[in-house]
Amino acid sequence: MQAADKNEEKGKMKNRRVNVRTPEVMPHVQTKVEKHYRSRIVEKFRQSGGKYTIETTTVILAKEFGFCYGVERAIDLAYATRQVFPNKNIYLIGEIIHNPEVNKRLQKMGIMNLAGDNPDATINDLTKDDIVIVPAFGAEITLMDQIDRKGCQIVDTTCGDVMRVWKRVRNYAKKDFTAIIHGKADHEETRATASRATDGLGGQYLVILTIEDCEYVCNYIREGGIKENFLQKFRDAYSPEFDPDKHLNKIGVANQTTMLKGETEEIQKKLYEAIKDRDEELAKDNFQFFDTICGATQERQDALYEMLKLEMDMLLVVGGYNSSNTTHLVEIGEEKVPSFFIRNANCLESFEQIVHFDLEKKIEKTTYSGNFSNSSRPITVGITAGASCPNNLIEETILRIFEIRGHDISELNSA
Repeated sequence: MQAADKNEEKGKMKNRRVNVRTPEVMPHVQTKVEKHYRSRIVEKFRQSGGKYTIETTTVILAKEFGFCYGVERAIDLAYATRQVFPNKNIYLIGEIIHNPEVNKRLQKMGIMNLAGDNPDATINDLTKDDIVIVPAFGAEITLMDQIDRKGCQIVDTTCGDVMRVWKRVRNYAKKDFTAIIHGKADHEETRATASRATDGLGGQYLVILTIEDCEYVCNYIREGGIKENFLQKFRDAYSPEFDPDKHLNKIGVANQTTMLKGETEEIQKKLYEAIKDRDEELAKDNFQFFDTICGATQERQDALYEMLKLEMDMLLVVGGYNSSNTTHLVEIGEEKVPSFFIRNANCLESFEQIVHFDLEKKIEKTTYSGNFSNSSRPITVGITAGASCPNNLIEETILRIFEIRGHDISELNSA
């Protein structure tokens, strides 16, 4: 992002932003992060081509998995904040990333929560001596304005890919295009992105999640409809002044950076076809789009598609249940092989009892009736993880698989 764009985003808060990523601080921070989240065994897997076999059990890792650069940066900055301000109150807006293990670690470091179900404080409790960390997803403009008025110092860990989407929806608003955002309306990133469309620009936005949502919007673009029904269907997913009879004339597509790339591309195509059917030769003047899928998200999806070409008995996807990019990896896996969304190795009670998250029912459950605990039967298990999952959790999952199978892991554990 160019300096001018950064200054526009920072606004009045630019003088209160604090840089904690200094040469004096970072070596100590990186040593601590390495200790908490890195894995020698995962590195050993990488050196062996992502595949390791002990007796009758083979474990395969996707080529790309786990922490991306943006997540690593956010964690580094959170650790650095505590290092630089050892005696100050430090508050985090929600979760730094969508991984419970990482967030618990920050809580143990005394970094308190400013949002969520059980916040340690509210914005009203803040003082000018407090430090506020903005998570990797970013935060809504109205929330940032409230924090600004409190005079707090701010450590901003917002991912650069997210800020790139913000720039795109701002440009849509400046040109009087409504931002159609492919994402989850209640997700922190999408709320932050949507707020950039309206902030002082008079822009409009509409959030759509599914292909079905898209087709409904397309039909309205082509044929019109009953406005009240439209607004009811998408309640809580559009800007306060949004009117489908006015604000679907010129549209620009953006997305939550962690969505399925293929689904976003299909939505773009369908919306353009609807605009073209309605406007004919003027379609290109009334439609814009830009590829705003996070590069790391795309790499992890592509790597899983490649791994699924191999023969596997099951796939384990490791990560936080509220992680959007991890959820999409599970969806991809389920198309090809029995797939289980697990938080960590403790979910593997056995191969007959796997505690995992059911995407359809939105609940954690214990299911599966396999016969893989018998070590005489060959088995191949694939593992992948979203961009918010640390390598130490992947290591624990690998070791748990071999433990369940009753194999000697001394060689794998050796240097």
